[in-house]
Amino acid sequence: MTLRLILTFVVASSIALSAQRPFQGQMDDERARQLYVSKDPKDHSHPDFKAQMDAKAKEDARYPALCKGVMECTKVTYRSRVGDMDIPAYLFQPLDKRGTKGHAAMIWVHGGVHSNWTLAPYFPFVKEAVARGYVIIAPEYRGSTGYGEQHYLAIDYGGKEVDDVMSAYDYLKTLPHVDADRVGMMGWSHGGYITLLSLFRDEHPLKAGAAIVPVTNLVFRLSYKGPGYQRDFATQSGIQGLPFEKREEYIKRSPLYHVDKLKVPVLVHVATNDTDVDFVEDQQIIDALRSRKPDLAETKVYVDPAPGPSSAGHTFSRRVNRETLEREDSPEQIDSWNRTWVFFEWNLRPYEDRSKAKPTSSKPN
Repeated sequence: MTLRLILTFVVASSIALSAQRPFQGQMDDERARQLYVSKDPKDHSHPDFKAQMDAKAKEDARYPALCKGVMECTKVTYRSRVGDMDIPAYLFQPLDKRGTKGHAAMIWVHGGVHSNWTLAPYFPFVKEAVARGYVIIAPEYRGSTGYGEQHYLAIDYGGKEVDDVMSAYDYLKTLPHVDADRVGMMGWSHGGYITLLSLFRDEHPLKAGAAIVPVTNLVFRLSYKGPGYQRDFATQSGIQGLPFEKREEYIKRSPLYHVDKLKVPVLVHVATNDTDVDFVEDQQIIDALRSRKPDLAETKVYVDPAPGPSSAGHTFSRRVNRETLEREDSPEQIDSWNRTWVFFEWNLRPYEDRSKAKPTSSKPN
């Protein structure tokens, strides 16, 4: 038996014995209360659903005026591939559409454990994408806020929500002017996490994806963030427990452990001063991609970029004036978006109108 195997056996045995050893000492009731994490779905958070729906309706009312003369903005609904829910989504398109298969498209995924698509910070970047020739769809997958209790409590982080988002591709295929062979995905934070899980599936139709400051390792993340963060995970119906109780489930839902499945180009940008997805988490995916998928991964680490509106570097590339909905650029934001646009232009060719036949070259007699 090698020294490594002996040490592994000793450590594993010690952990097993520690787990079986009964608690000795005085229980601190207050600390126990702070550390307690339920795994009962009935204990999942229950916010003010009416307030969320009112806020969503109020913001949705702003779109017609903001989009007029700029792009076509509509709210659509499609059926999730899971078959149990209808998924609302924002659809942004050029006013003048090309012919059949004339446009590349992207699925843009919002972040947040429970959140939704909002005008700030996404609107100015959507305008830029549409101006470049893309059709953009932004799904409000299960767990998103603003759609009532049933939609909220259906949250399935890293599970069925990924199917909800991938189902947006099925909707895009129904649009004749969208080229189903030129569809990518992009997301921030939790949205970047969904993007990575989509790209790391055994089979998918995406041609490229960008994950900005993505969540990547739930096994590490939940231990690092603590009970306050853990409670909205352990009480999800599809999980019902913490990583030590549902080890395989959390590994399955962590992109870091599926890097080897990547078959298409991916862009990943992270920040060292991120106070949400801390660099100690994102450094893991950067290292894995650089070492195991160097031909497909384009990565960049921004060192202490100018902070965004929240969580310091976590929103470094989403600096937007909430009133004017215009970009508030920093050097790092400009650089990140320039690299992102070039990445997608190279892989999706949004400037090509494939509804038009390519000119044939004439040869001299």
